[in-house]
Amino acid sequence: MKKNILVIMTDHQRSDSIGMVQDGREVTPNLNRLAESGFRFDRAYDACPLCVPARTALATGIYPTKNGVVYNDWKGKTAGDYEPFHAVLKKAGYCVGHVGVDHIKVRPTMREQGLDYFVNQEDYEAWARTQGICTERNPEELLWVEEELDGTYVPKQYSGYQTTVWPGKTEQFKDFYFLERSLEFLRSAKGRPFALFTYLWAPHPPLKVPEPYAKLYDPEKLELPDNIGIAAEREPWLRRKGVPAQLAEHVTEEEWRRVWAAHLGLTTMADEILGKILDELKKMGEFENTCILFTSDHGDNLGQHRMYQKMEMYEEAMKVPMVWKIPGERPGRYSGVVTHLDVMPTLLDAAGIPGNGGDGISLLPVIRGKALPDDRIVYAQYSGNPGYGTIRRAAVSKRFKYIYDSNYEHELYDLERDPSEMHNVADQPEYRGVLESMHDACRRYHIEHNDFFCWK
Repeated sequence: MKKNILVIMTDHQRSDSIGMVQDGREVTPNLNRLAESGFRFDRAYDACPLCVPARTALATGIYPTKNGVVYNDWKGKTAGDYEPFHAVLKKAGYCVGHVGVDHIKVRPTMREQGLDYFVNQEDYEAWARTQGICTERNPEELLWVEEELDGTYVPKQYSGYQTTVWPGKTEQFKDFYFLERSLEFLRSAKGRPFALFTYLWAPHPPLKVPEPYAKLYDPEKLELPDNIGIAAEREPWLRRKGVPAQLAEHVTEEEWRRVWAAHLGLTTMADEILGKILDELKKMGEFENTCILFTSDHGDNLGQHRMYQKMEMYEEAMKVPMVWKIPGERPGRYSGVVTHLDVMPTLLDAAGIPGNGGDGISLLPVIRGKALPDDRIVYAQYSGNPGYGTIRRAAVSKRFKYIYDSNYEHELYDLERDPSEMHNVADQPEYRGVLESMHDACRRYHIEHNDFFCWK
């Protein structure tokens, strides 16, 4: 009998949300239970700390510089003829549904992939208009920054650190619309092997939070990381010209506390939606025969390193939650480095479908007790948001993280000694050998994966 498949993805959710307790409350109780009964990867990394490249790489198993989608290409100009795992599963006989944010750029488009059920953010916006709900961004919630685009710094607007309460009914919030559509698909697919991809919006900014989640966390009772508002020592100067650094300028600790309270409220809301979907699977009698994956596209700096949002290579933005529950497989936990690129081969392996030669590896052997080589390195890139812009390239090993940028400056962090990445040791003599080997590995991988950046 074919295993069903459920993939739930959030947006901006940090890896450290799993097991986190704030203001006396578990932030993600349903995800915590799933992690206890399933298999948790503590060090899972995205291929890009930005929505469209991250989601396209995850769905195709192809690294961004190789598949061509390296920035938020909303119109799909750079989309290639790569088959997302949705289409692979459809060909294998699954009833396939996608509900929620897609931001996956392939040809044909996701709506044209021939899935059995497809609902995305555009469908929500059309529905919201019939309900009298305004989905336009409020100019008062936006901040102006100077962002590099095609070699020139231009003014752009981004959602800032302001927090507000969602003015509509809770059930009209985007993710509850996606919940109802997800349940609708599951009920319609009963009796057939199904694959459901539910991609939630939360906890993405703007931090407009519906009740009762807006008041779940008292900002004054939160325990914040100790590097809020503090840049790393010997940070390359280009970091301060990045969008995340500009968004975090002049933000007070009191304001960061409100940001965290809103972000955590949205994270708990998403977790409750996860719980409702899992409960539906149990009611249907399909929970034990469903391969479940929970992850996010990327995290959020939330004030650490004096940065906000994503688009940088620190752990807060680059490391993602990743929990699998595969029928017949043991629960467990793994601390080696893995990547979003490993998702497609793992899903296909679990479903008994031959792989498609992507850039990742199946994690099923790890779940079955076989550790990956200690010298494994995973990679990530950032190439600008609305178009080609500031360059970041990163390589992460068991102990070290290496980052290279447009100015050919280096960052190296000893994650064993400095897990908060506050001490750039790239210029320290005792790390010279590590720096050279990590740079060589990062350079070689990116050149092999069609990088357009001119490496030195």
